[in-house]
Amino acid sequence: MTEPASYIYHADNLEHTAQLAAHLACHFEPGTVITLDGDLGAGKTAFSQAVAKAIGVRHVVNSPTFTIIKEYVGDHLPFYHMDVYRLSQDEADELGLDEYFFGEGITLVEWSSLIVDLLPPERLSVTIEHAGDTERVFRLTPHGQPYEQWCTELKENGILL
Repeated sequence: MTEPASYIYHADNLEHTAQLAAHLACHFEPGTVITLDGDLGAGKTAFSQAVAKAIGVRHVVNSPTFTIIKEYVGDHLPFYHMDVYRLSQDEADELGLDEYFFGEGITLVEWSSLIVDLLPPERLSVTIEHAGDTERVFRLTPHGQPYEQWCTELKENGILL
């Protein structure tokens, strides 16, 4: 199977990260799954916070490293924020993740590469890389038609490369 094409977004600062989240949030619908990977300190939680803010979550959003899953209420959709860094494959399998992935909200999974076999086939994979003190490069890889359409549209509007 051929790996889908990736799209690039350059963020010079947290404001640019928030802008990417806002552009993506315009497309969110129930069952949206975003997977998020990157080195420690790359900005996964900052991006997660930006996504939450973009959908109207008014609570403080922090990494669910020890709670694994945190649920928030947004303006129109719930936000399910997961951090699977500390989970074994067996533990992750027992959590019933499908209820979130195919539920009524937006699911964002930090460290998703650790549970790739449990992820839904349709999702938007985001990898964040350091490009300087405050600069980050976001690599967006769509898996499935809706996500491909989002990325194509964002590229046509000059947001993604």
